[in-house]
Amino acid sequence: MLESAGRLRTPFGERAFSVLLFQDLSIVPLITIVAALSRAPAPADAPPGWLLGLSTVGAIAGLVLAGRYVLNPLFRLIGGLGERELFVAAGLFAVLGSAAAMQALGLSAALGAFIAGVMLADSPYRHELEADVDPFRSILLGLFFIAVGMLLDLGAIIARPLMVLTIATGLIAIKTAVICLLARGFGMAWRQALGMGLLLSQGGEFGFVLFAQAQAALLIAPEAASLFSAVVTLSMASTPFLMMLGRRFREAPADRSDLAGPQADGARAIVVGWGRFGQTVGQMLAAQGLSVTMIDRKASQIDTSIAFGVKVYFGDGTRLDLLRLAGAADAQLILFCIDGGQLDAAQMQVIAHAFPGAQIFVRAFDRRQMMRLHDAPIAGAVREVYESAIAMAREAMVALEIDSDEIDRAERHYRDVDGRRLAEQARTGDIHAADDIMIRMDGSDAATPADAPIPAESG
Repeated sequence: MLESAGRLRTPFGERAFSVLLFQDLSIVPLITIVAALSRAPAPADAPPGWLLGLSTVGAIAGLVLAGRYVLNPLFRLIGGLGERELFVAAGLFAVLGSAAAMQALGLSAALGAFIAGVMLADSPYRHELEADVDPFRSILLGLFFIAVGMLLDLGAIIARPLMVLTIATGLIAIKTAVICLLARGFGMAWRQALGMGLLLSQGGEFGFVLFAQAQAALLIAPEAASLFSAVVTLSMASTPFLMMLGRRFREAPADRSDLAGPQADGARAIVVGWGRFGQTVGQMLAAQGLSVTMIDRKASQIDTSIAFGVKVYFGDGTRLDLLRLAGAADAQLILFCIDGGQLDAAQMQVIAHAFPGAQIFVRAFDRRQMMRLHDAPIAGAVREVYESAIAMAREAMVALEIDSDEIDRAERHYRDVDGRRLAEQARTGDIHAADDIMIRMDGSDAATPADAPIPAESG
């Protein structure tokens, strides 16, 4: 989720990932402690708990040494052979062998598999291994959570739903408070510390392994293990909501007094949205000598613009009153460069009526938004990846040393077919309209025979 939100490689994301990774690593001593405290009947010749703990530590150390001095040379040999299948076989053998070795010592097979994962992560071939075993990871991860779901005692949960909800809420609240205080102690701002606490406040999936080990060791009753598993499952299910809540705390409030709202300064163009798209549009217009007013509603973007010496006004540029303050009544251009497909024809109708002297351009998210904007009173709409995709296709054909006239011909043909499809889709409101003229991946299309002349670009 941090990766999808683009925050994994930020200081906040790195700290959160470090904590998550350390939580996973903590399963090693926890399982060792559970094994040492086990009250399950043991064979007469079984070692005492303290000796079992020492055996666990020794076994872990042995596996780590084996990974460094046996697995790495083995993978180096396999890498020289260049056989991908051997990487898969060796990786799975390391996991299964480690689990079997730990089980033979009377320890946890899950612990052995986890140690094997740590050993493989230390290999210089870890990226190759990760790519090769990814299908197995997806399948086994699904089976793991299915097994967890099947282990839950739904009857016990239904009988005590308030208790499960209360304990889960208490777990989240306590972890949030502890992590927030620790983060503050290490110098994080209180907003980020609270966001970190909310993000990491749920129970972890290794709790299921630990509860199973504790139940087998007769340290907790089966009913307690089921209750704890339900609590962890409920807390994990709350993660997306906690992440959204945490984002509200991490980000500065929208009405910061240090952010200046827009004001009329005689600019000929108003660019709404100072993201990667709007920056390019604004800089090109400025390079032509046009005066540009930039507006963005994200406080973080305003702070970034200050670092680059660019004046960006704060506010929601889709509001009429704010556009009027920015001087839209006298501007010649209003360019909406915001992402997400937020704008439609009705909004553009209102803005065009309020500022008839300005030509309006819109950044469209995808084909569907282009269809929604078909009847809008705007001067133009540009799909955000349309031109860049065409540019890449042209560069690819140049790399194949295709004649430039043929490249131009292919581009004109694509633009014509795409334009006719879009016009028909907008007219009917059906995304599948005119599919019969779409260019197929084998290079054929029903609209233009191979020897027919290519029509002029339709726009």
